[in-house]
Formats: sequence, structure tokens, C-alpha cells
Amino acid sequence: MFSKSTSREDCKNFEPGAILNALNSAVLVVADDNALMYANSAAEQLFARSSSSLAKASITDLLPTDSPVFELISQVRGGMSVITEHGLVLDTPKTGQRLVNVQAALMVEVPGNLVLSFQERSIADQIDHRLTHRDATRSIAAMSAMMAHEVKNPLSGIRGAAQLLEMGVTEADKELTRLIQDESDRIKDLVERMEIFSESAPIKTGPVNIHQVLDRVRRIAENGFGKDVQFIAEYDPSLPPVSGNRDQLIQVFLNLIKNACEAVPKDGGEVHMKTAYQHGVRFAMPGSQSRVHLPLAVTIMDNGPGISADMHDHLFDPFVTTKPKGSGLGLALVSKIVGDNGGVIDFQSRPGRTEFRILLPMSKEALPPEDMDGSLDSTFDE
Repeated sequence: MFSKSTSREDCKNFEPGAILNALNSAVLVVADDNALMYANSAAEQLFARSSSSLAKASITDLLPTDSPVFELISQVRGGMSVITEHGLVLDTPKTGQRLVNVQAALMVEVPGNLVLSFQERSIADQIDHRLTHRDATRSIAAMSAMMAHEVKNPLSGIRGAAQLLEMGVTEADKELTRLIQDESDRIKDLVERMEIFSESAPIKTGPVNIHQVLDRVRRIAENGFGKDVQFIAEYDPSLPPVSGNRDQLIQVFLNLIKNACEAVPKDGGEVHMKTAYQHGVRFAMPGSQSRVHLPLAVTIMDNGPGISADMHDHLFDPFVTTKPKGSGLGLALVSKIVGDNGGVIDFQSRPGRTEFRILLPMSKEALPPEDMDGSLDSTFDE
């Protein structure tokens, strides 16, 4: 819309570059030899490079060779005039990990050239639908409490009756009474695992050295389920303490790292643990008018086959599992614990790379002296 103080004739004199520099989207013009012909201001910020540096660069200098953006470029050059991909992961040393929508389009006026547009999706956009998993865990809290009372008590009676019957039946029938007892025990174990969802007492939180938590979990893994896995740590040594419950955070990362170790290939399996401080990460929580600051990010990444796309929207729901003998409560419990500690969890997955990222609040208290040192072994296997 034109303002009253600006004539249409004035607008005709606007430089195209000035218009593109006003956009939030990063815009690159790529020649047929992949050289960069133009980059707007948003592209300079996204790729953390000056215009003079970008002018001498190629698109292959900005993105890793396995970036899905090159597939879009290939499709456009193969005959599709415009193609848009939503939710691509842009991951480079300069940009860090970003979730973006990318559009690639041919420049009809300049044959061989194409335009790439990167629209970054906000943190809130990335994790907003993940927050609904908290509602899923809350919805089974009441059911858990009901099951504890309505199922465990009669279950004990059934098991006791089976034990009494076992004393007066033939050896052949004892197999059936033992089956009743075993199945009763299995149901009781499942109910007890679900009972944790009904726990509503506030948890005790305090300053936690997250690197000590990760190193403890790593040591447990190396001496057990992850003994054949290579662990790679990339810790930010300046990270302030996390606000949370230490034992519960150990449980969270033990679960995530165990899942990662089970997913990686037997030969060449890798699990990466990364911590970072993210400035300006704030978003509104459901039911709250205030915006929560969650600057501390912990990422657990593995090089397994990835999680199938049809599981993505339900991965944190109770009773959803990718394991043949899994109960489907592990990640639901992780989601609940992270939420109880004031954080959020999200994930991204494709073949060869699955990442679970947890954003946590920063503690306002200092670490106790015994936890001050030992971000510990943050340089192992790097």
C-alpha cells in the first residue's frame, strides 16, 4: 500500500536491492556454475558472512554437500520452475542448526540463474506442536491413579488365588496357574510404571551442572549398553548451571542415550552430546501470558536409520514405540520430566541423523563448590 507522502513515481525509483534488503527472508541468486551473484542483508546475517565475502563464494561454500537444498536446486534445474520445501534442516558451522522453509525458483529473465529464498521458522513454531505432548501425559495421569487403585488391588487377589490353586492341581495344570501369576506380575509392573505419570507433587529443583549429568550417563553407557558406541562431546565450557532436578535429568538423558545407542549401527555407531547457549530463545507457554526464557540447549544426536515420518507427530505419546518389545512409555516419561523441570523437548530425524534437543531454564543460583569443576571430560573423542 502506498503512503500519502510517497508518490507512485517515487516508488518506481526504488532500487530492487533496497526492497530485497527489507525482507526477513534470506535471498541468494545462484548462477549456473553455482557462483553467488547476489545476497541480501538477511542472507548475510543467516550465513554470518559479509556481502564482499559472499560475492567471492559459491553455494557449495555455504552448504555441506549432503544438504537437501542441493536436491531442490537439482530439481529446479531439471525442469521444475519453482519448488518449495517446508521444515528443512539447515546445519552449517556458520548458521548452526536452523529449521527453514526453502523456495528455489528459476530466473526466467536470466537463463541458468536461480533464486533461493530461506525463511527461518521460529523456535516457537518448531516446538509449539511438541508442547501438546504434555497434554497427552496429563491425560493419562488420572487414568494412572485410577488404575493403581482399581487394577492393582484385584490383581493381587487374582495372583493369590492362582498360588492357592497351584497347591492342589496336577503338574500339567500348574503351567496354567504359573501363567496367571506371570501375567499378573507383568500387568502390575506396567501399572507401576504408569504411576509415575500421576505424581503431582512439586519437584525439588536447584542449580545443576549439566556436563556432570551427561558425563555420568556417558560412563554408565560405556560400561553397559553403549560399550561398542563412540561417544563424541561438544560442550560449551562457559554454560551457566541449569535449573532442574539432577536425578530426574540423569533419568532423561539415560533414556535418550540408551535409545540412541540402540538405534546406531553395530559398526561405526556414534552418539554426539552437545551443549550450547542460545540467546533470545523465549516463547509463550500454553495457558500463560508470560514468555519463558529457555537459553540452555542440550542435543543428543545419533547416526542411526532415523525415525519414520509417520511416527513424528506421535513419538512422545504414551504407548507409541518403534521397538518390537517396547512399552511406549519411555519418551512419554521423558517429555513429562522435561516439562516438570520447566523445559521443552523437540526432535528432528532423517536417515543417518536423529537429534533430540532439550531446552532448559538457567538457574539463578550458583553451583555448590563440589559441582564447580568438571564439565569434566568435555574433550574426549573429539
